[in-house]
Amino acid sequence: VSPKYNLSEMNDFPFHSMSREQKAVDRARKAFLTGRSKSLEYRITQLKNLLRFVRERQNEITEGLKKDLGRSEGGTPLYETLGLESEINLAVKYLKEWAAPRPVSKSMMTISDQVYIQPEPLGVVLVIGAWNYPWAVTIGPLIGAIAAGNAAVIKPSEVSSHTSKVMEDFLPLYLDKELYPVVTGGVTETQELLKQRFDHIFYTGNGTVAKIIMEAAAKHLTPTTLELGGKSPCYIDNNCDLAIACRRIAWGKYSNCGQTCIAPDYILCDPSMQDRVIEEIKKNIKDFYTEDPQKCLDYGRIINQRHFKRLMALLEGSTVAVGGENDESECYIGPTVLRDIKPDAKVMQEEIFGPLLPILTVSSADEAIKFINQREKPLALYIFTSDNKLIKRMIAETSSGGVVANDCLMHFSVSSLPFGGVGNSGMGHYHGKYGFDNLSHLRGCLIKQLKMEGVNKMRYPPHTADKLGWARFFILKHVDFGSLGRMVLLALMAVFVAVILQIYEELFHVKKILLSEIQNM
Repeated sequence: VSPKYNLSEMNDFPFHSMSREQKAVDRARKAFLTGRSKSLEYRITQLKNLLRFVRERQNEITEGLKKDLGRSEGGTPLYETLGLESEINLAVKYLKEWAAPRPVSKSMMTISDQVYIQPEPLGVVLVIGAWNYPWAVTIGPLIGAIAAGNAAVIKPSEVSSHTSKVMEDFLPLYLDKELYPVVTGGVTETQELLKQRFDHIFYTGNGTVAKIIMEAAAKHLTPTTLELGGKSPCYIDNNCDLAIACRRIAWGKYSNCGQTCIAPDYILCDPSMQDRVIEEIKKNIKDFYTEDPQKCLDYGRIINQRHFKRLMALLEGSTVAVGGENDESECYIGPTVLRDIKPDAKVMQEEIFGPLLPILTVSSADEAIKFINQREKPLALYIFTSDNKLIKRMIAETSSGGVVANDCLMHFSVSSLPFGGVGNSGMGHYHGKYGFDNLSHLRGCLIKQLKMEGVNKMRYPPHTADKLGWARFFILKHVDFGSLGRMVLLALMAVFVAVILQIYEELFHVKKILLSEIQNM
């Protein structure tokens, strides 16, 4: 039996004995049960307030990111807030369309019925954000949650502590603080949150923590969206403009100091291309970040010393072709290229999540495809080639969360594409309508009338071959009418069904008379 939430019973619960996290969830549940988030006007108001927050608090957002990640003033809107503004504007513009009943195709059996999908809110959603793009990957899912009519408990990453503080201090000034509470803290606070019952959990981070979240969610049969990562391959074909390819790869790899879940993790290319690839990337590093990236405002820092040491350990046993400079006191690692890397190298055993770019050589596209398919499914796959047939072949013969040909990262900015992983790189997706649908229950609705009972005789006992024949005709014939002419066609079908039923009734009556006559003989 599914649990029912009674507002008066919840009010009787000993609120003073709850933890801070439990109180936040309880308030959110009570606020959701008032029904105010179901109103489309209310959702749009909250989304517009969120947009106002992003615009009015740009200075606080920028300052927090600078302290956490060394993000430049220009990098903040480019990598964080412009995308959020776009997502909010899209949701506000299309919310009524997304939330409206969605007609579906009918069979002859349901031709006179209402058959549609009705999106409805799930309830209370937990959004657990990540530290690498703390606004994009925390507020992004929140936009979908608000648009879908849910309450949402927001848990920013404690690793990006300054950004977390900005969310805690300022979001409640703009949003309904009961429906959308911000809960800060570390592992202990997150564990306490995971003890509570949610209607969906949306997590962005790594696979190890994702397994813990899934285990906690399973106790309440709570569905999850897991936005993870993995080692996203980048294959460079001989047939491409290498200068442009390497420029785009260098941008995709070293943005945010390589701390991007969809950054190209490693390069696959022909041995004859390796030296040229190295030179081109080296040239672009200089163009982007000057001769001394450590002094360049547009080149960030590793989030903390733990990750700095992890990355330095990954370098062991590898040949540095470009960069390698580091400064632990600043958590600085320069843009680095590694050459002649073997599959068993230390740097190839886990997602790098930093500014280290290994190059592995393969003799052909066949070998590249085989190499990719021998490993876990990545969050992204990058292909650089002028050969459209090769692009289609690699899409057909591999699997990944997303694919980009001749660029890096840019699919994240396309709201009309679902963003998410597959296999070890995650499950579920968001952005635009996909975020709305992901955090909605798509409720199937069939509305019939207490009329035309004759058509149901074919499904009522006693079951006969004649009835089965009619059932086969009515059930297997599907129709999908456009709005134009729908009413005319519906009227014609109603007449058709009435005639068929009348004939069926008469045949059935004749059959009964004949059987009666036979029995009397």
